[in-house]
This record gives sequence, structure tokens and C-alpha cells, in this order.
Amino acid sequence: MSETPPDHLAINPQSPFHDAAALERGIGVRFNGIERDDVEEYSVTEGWIRVQAGKSRDRRGNPMTLKIKGTVEPYFLELKNA
Repeated sequence: MSETPPDHLAINPQSPFHDAAALERGIGVRFNGIERDDVEEYSVTEGWIRVQAGKSRDRRGNPMTLKIKGTVEPYFLELKNA
């Protein structure tokens, strides 16, 4: 696997942008200079993230999300070996 995270990534397994190997390795997202741990999906080239909108759900039971535009900087988390 390369040392750069994917350009577009989603945590939902039904999404075409889901990458289990990258998610297993651990990805962090810095959005507008602030570390975010609630990101559901991101796109670096388009400059947006999707975050959950409270506890609201759609009619299929999936969380409702908000798309927020800004500067997206994904990075791989450093895994500490025990």
C-alpha cells in the first residue's frame, strides 16, 4: 500500500469509495487545520467532508450527514506496536 491516503474515502461498506485496507491501517483527517474524528466520508480534490448530523436517521436507518466544504488533509495514523 502506498504512503499516501486515498483521495476519496468512505467508512460505509456499501459506498464505492470504501477501502477496507486503508481503514484498517487507520486514517486521520485534518479539516481546516483541526483534527476531526467524526468524519464519515471525505474528498480531498473536491474539498469536503461528510459528518453525522446528530442522532437523526433516514428512512432506511442510515445516519443523516452534512457536507462541509474546506481544506481536507488525510494522513495515516501511526500504529504503536505493543
